[in-house]
Amino acid sequence: MTLAVAQLNQWHLPVNPINYAVSYEYCKNKKPILTANIKRLLLSGKGLDGFFMEQLYKDHVLEQSKFRDEIINDLSKLFTQLQENCVQSTTGAQDFIEQLDDSIPALMSSNKNEVKTAITNLHQASAAFKKQQQQLIEQLELSQLKTQVLEEELEEIHQEIYLDPVTGLHNRKALSKHIETWLSEDSEKNIAAIVISVDHFSQFSERFGALIGDVILSKIAKKVASYVDDSGLPVRSASDEFIVLLPDVDGGMASEIAEKIKQGVAKLRFVSVQSGVRLPKMSISCGISKMKHKEPLNQFINRSRKMITREKRD
Repeated sequence: MTLAVAQLNQWHLPVNPINYAVSYEYCKNKKPILTANIKRLLLSGKGLDGFFMEQLYKDHVLEQSKFRDEIINDLSKLFTQLQENCVQSTTGAQDFIEQLDDSIPALMSSNKNEVKTAITNLHQASAAFKKQQQQLIEQLELSQLKTQVLEEELEEIHQEIYLDPVTGLHNRKALSKHIETWLSEDSEKNIAAIVISVDHFSQFSERFGALIGDVILSKIAKKVASYVDDSGLPVRSASDEFIVLLPDVDGGMASEIAEKIKQGVAKLRFVSVQSGVRLPKMSISCGISKMKHKEPLNQFINRSRKMITREKRD
């Protein structure tokens, strides 16, 4: 516990439940992926912040990225029930067909009693088949309701896993998933990235508070997303940073999109709802790069971030 608090002091982070939990796991050194993510960020020169710690807490302490056991069990039960329904339907249809086959010779007989018996048997078989089908329909309707509930729960989990709760944009986990999917479809796929840094956001947040800061980030995120079509992927990658992934887009087109985003954000005006005071204008800096063949994702992102530094220096 003492080491965890000391580590937070070294990272210049406040001792709150989320930060403490992450620091504690880091000091225990039992979660190698969590430790590697922290070390990688520190080596990049970008300090730890509340946003990054919250992501680590969700992914590695709460382990929200794993499906809940009860949902897996519900899905398993649902699939089993649907399979049983299919078997029952097939068996019922087969029995009815066999009854028809058996009754055909009797129906063609000149013996009235045999014909009458065959008709009675067919009527009973038909009634039994209809009853069974009605039961199956009721079971399928119940399964459909369960499926709808599960779909809603899975959508909630999807949002927890892949969406940033503040801005509604995708998160780093979604970024990795999409790049992996794109490259699995085409290993030579051309992927451009626009890394967007909100200028002086930490000072803005300190002056006006984290709540207003989140509202401003949300508005900027919506503006960023408005310039990305369905094929692109807007991501919140850090507290004051966004990444726009653009598959099948060259550097020139990415530069044009980045310039439009900068102009769009510059035109935004912010007013405090509570006080009516006009808040300062916000600006962004952008770095643009193209993903190299078989380049690790973190290297790709860090290289794009360096382009932001170069832009500010120029």
